[in-house]
Amino acid sequence: MPYRVEQDSRVAGLEVVRSAETGHALLFPTEQPPGARGEWQLDGITLFVAPLDDEQLRARLSAAGGEWAPAERLDGRDGAAATIWRSDRGDVALPFDPSDAITSYWSERYQEAGSAVAGGLKSAARRGYYLARPIMPRFVQIAMRRAFTGVQGRATFPRWPVETSLHDLYERLFAIFRELADRPVPTLAAWPGGFTWALVLTHDVETATGVEHLGLLREIEVELGYRSSWNFVPERYTVDDEVVRELAEAGFEIGVHGLKHDGRDLSSLRVLQKRIPGMQAARDRWGASGFRSPATHRRWEWMPLLGFEYDTSYPDTDPYEPQSGGCCTWLPFFNDGLVELPITLPQDHTIFSILREQDGRLWTEKADLLREHGGMALLIAHPDYLIDEQPRAAYRALLERYAGDETMWRPLARDLARWWRRRAESRIERGAEGWQVVGPAAGEAVIVER
Repeated sequence: MPYRVEQDSRVAGLEVVRSAETGHALLFPTEQPPGARGEWQLDGITLFVAPLDDEQLRARLSAAGGEWAPAERLDGRDGAAATIWRSDRGDVALPFDPSDAITSYWSERYQEAGSAVAGGLKSAARRGYYLARPIMPRFVQIAMRRAFTGVQGRATFPRWPVETSLHDLYERLFAIFRELADRPVPTLAAWPGGFTWALVLTHDVETATGVEHLGLLREIEVELGYRSSWNFVPERYTVDDEVVRELAEAGFEIGVHGLKHDGRDLSSLRVLQKRIPGMQAARDRWGASGFRSPATHRRWEWMPLLGFEYDTSYPDTDPYEPQSGGCCTWLPFFNDGLVELPITLPQDHTIFSILREQDGRLWTEKADLLREHGGMALLIAHPDYLIDEQPRAAYRALLERYAGDETMWRPLARDLARWWRRRAESRIERGAEGWQVVGPAAGEAVIVER
């Protein structure tokens, strides 16, 4: 959105964002108040914030001037309450920092609002599983994960297969911006060139068997006009340079899928720092720009240390992975300078091996929803698991369903990440002929009003 930073924009610990059109302002606290974030409800939106209580916010608003009155209530899970306030001058005050609320979803800090004991037990169970996994037969691993689905499926946040709270918050904020500006607000569309949604195909090649059978999926994609990203594990099996060269020359992308696929890459900062040079050596050898952690293990503070252009280890919502949770968005976002591309379609292994579904219904239902909402449908398909005809037929059916959709952008993951970076480095300015895009996305970005 177009914006202007003005001097002395803070009043009594509140950030003041003022409309140049009307003079109306949005105010919100700039510092995290004491106490842990909790779970709050705002008209059906689940928030994870530490809001100012009414007494704290009212004291700060007195310094901002005007007559203030409570407007909307936030209800805490522990019975506490906080309030959105409005002034007689048309200003709006939030009891929480919206940027902090958004980052709480992306970074999965909302898990702080849960039980620390439960979180510790889950982490310990995950570590124990990966220590024992090398000596477990494959059928035992699958049986254990199937047995646990009843517990995992009862997770209340983030909901599965879609969690809308973050995007509902976006819509609520845009409604406030429209009110303050007294008109629709221009913003850059998510996708370039008039496309209204995106489909991104990725593959994690977990074993030598996957390398041997990658042609089964590659041929389907070439036939239907798609290209995809192939993420290899450099120290688990041999990756022939000729395979990498052939994929790249055919328009595919190569990525790095951890170092050994043993569940330990992000088990501690010490292990991660020891393994980063090996992963970066594979990055340089293959000309890779993207990373995905095995089993989607992730930690917000560590991901930017990897040294890649983008990461795609965060699901939007997934209770069935060893590390459950998700970033709650179907759009890319930034973690420091790293572009995160969330996994937004259920994993093939979850659908066909864990939940034992017989078709790709879960894929198409979620993809249709993402198309409706202008999101990014990003899929992981494993050549290790799609050897069987039935799941491979479901994969073909998914690609056939959207092959003729002219509203859909179908970039490689790296191209989408680079677009998101150009978009973030651009801005909207008012020119002689109206709003225009200035910056590296000019000429491909589209301005929409919300």
